[in-house]
Amino acid sequence: MIIEQIYTGCLAQGAYYIESNGEAAIIDPLREVSPYMERARKNNAKIKYVLETHFHADFVSGHIDLAKESGAEIVYGPNAKPDFDFYRAKDGEVLQLGEAKIKVLHTPGHTMESTCFLISDEQGKEIALFSGDTLFIGDVGRPDLAQKLVSELTSEMLAGYLFDSLRNKIMPLSDDIMVYPPHGAGSACGKNMSKETTDLLGNQKKTNYALRADMSKDEFIKEVTDGLLPPPSYFLKTS
Repeated sequence: MIIEQIYTGCLAQGAYYIESNGEAAIIDPLREVSPYMERARKNNAKIKYVLETHFHADFVSGHIDLAKESGAEIVYGPNAKPDFDFYRAKDGEVLQLGEAKIKVLHTPGHTMESTCFLISDEQGKEIALFSGDTLFIGDVGRPDLAQKLVSELTSEMLAGYLFDSLRNKIMPLSDDIMVYPPHGAGSACGKNMSKETTDLLGNQKKTNYALRADMSKDEFIKEVTDGLLPPPSYFLKTS
């Protein structure tokens, strides 16, 4: 099984190439799709899925072009309503990729369609979490962006959803799972992101301020909404 992070420093953005037994999935691709196509061709693999963790505000995604060129299916989690062909996966649904499995974890909070993808290897062991803007290294996704687009949502409401997603979907997972977030230090999608771009989930449970075991929901809401800088103006246009 292959897991490769394709990191673009100027955007502090990480896309991912996953491959098992001749089938590949791309997570959160950038606009230029040739690197993903070339990576698959090099390994004689077919791109089966383009997995989107959420609608992106900080970069233009290449999901539509990549799906057209590769024949792959675009996958979002629950609540997604784009105006193009896609597959809306259910919470807990398992997608087969070669001999690996991809479990869909709906984790609303950063946005309402936010979804993480949990990968199990050929032996069935859960090994990797592609955490979207739900969980970063050292931080969690800011909860004030979706409320700019959906008037009935508030930052506090979204932070509450994020608390539940982290406590109910992410923190119960095994400590030895590797976390692969889409952003690192320099991104405006969080406020305290590490320069590291991967980490063990167990270490994040120990060191990430937002994953403190003794933190109440009210404390979490206060901490994740405090000190947020205004988002760049173009963030209101998602892709």
